[in-house]
Amino acid sequence: MQYPVGLPDTILHEHKHSYYVYLDKIKNFRPSTFHKAYYFDLQDVARWFDRQLRISYIPGDVYFTPEYPSIVKSRLLKEDNAYSVVLKLDKLRHFIFLNDPVPFSQKRNQAIFRGKIRLSRIREKFLQKYFGSSICDCGVVGRNEGYPEEWMTPKKTIREHLDYKFIMALEGNDVASNLKWVMSSNSIAVMTRPTCETWFMEGKLIPDYHYIEIKDDLSDLEEKLNYYIAHPAEAEQIVEHAHEYVSQFFDAGRERLISLLVMDKYFQVTKQTSNC
Repeated sequence: MQYPVGLPDTILHEHKHSYYVYLDKIKNFRPSTFHKAYYFDLQDVARWFDRQLRISYIPGDVYFTPEYPSIVKSRLLKEDNAYSVVLKLDKLRHFIFLNDPVPFSQKRNQAIFRGKIRLSRIREKFLQKYFGSSICDCGVVGRNEGYPEEWMTPKKTIREHLDYKFIMALEGNDVASNLKWVMSSNSIAVMTRPTCETWFMEGKLIPDYHYIEIKDDLSDLEEKLNYYIAHPAEAEQIVEHAHEYVSQFFDAGRERLISLLVMDKYFQVTKQTSNC
């Protein structure tokens, strides 16, 4: 894909999607621009570059492809996503890793889901199909947004989730935000094939190797869970593979270096710097 020469000076037209864009020099980037967690994470990388350089930055859950190269937290898993330049943003919320004291063999033979639905069709479909099922302890937390009152359930802590062998990691606005800590635990993430990815590179995950994959219509959930309950050695291999995958994100120095290289490449492809 060919990148434009530089970035547009301003946004002069309507977009297919309604979203906030910061398009200006690094020196003018302020905490009030958006959620402070995003600001500090981006500034932690951008501050090492010339303050006159310009960035296009779209904060929040990004489930579309920008019209020009933009720094984002998440992007669609599709061929023409090159304008979505992923950095490690909102990392205190999304990059949580655990030391799980409960072995897989000692956990309940059930899956658990606690979360909000909002605009997530997959989560709504899941609740419609499996609420009240013996195979899954599931419910909606937070404010009732027009769904059946019986779906509303109390929150469970992360520690309480770890009592279950399987933890549902269903995409919300973009990725499933619990996937990182689930894969670092001794439980197994259960989900449909990802449609979005973040710095965690969800698109690199291998079905039934790093996580248990279920069909988009969710029809094989019970079959898949019962299989791994009956074959604990295979289940524990998935736990081991998941641990191997998350370990690549533990080296803070390496993570910082990769972030700086991504930002440096961004300024090159937007024709603001050279690679000399």
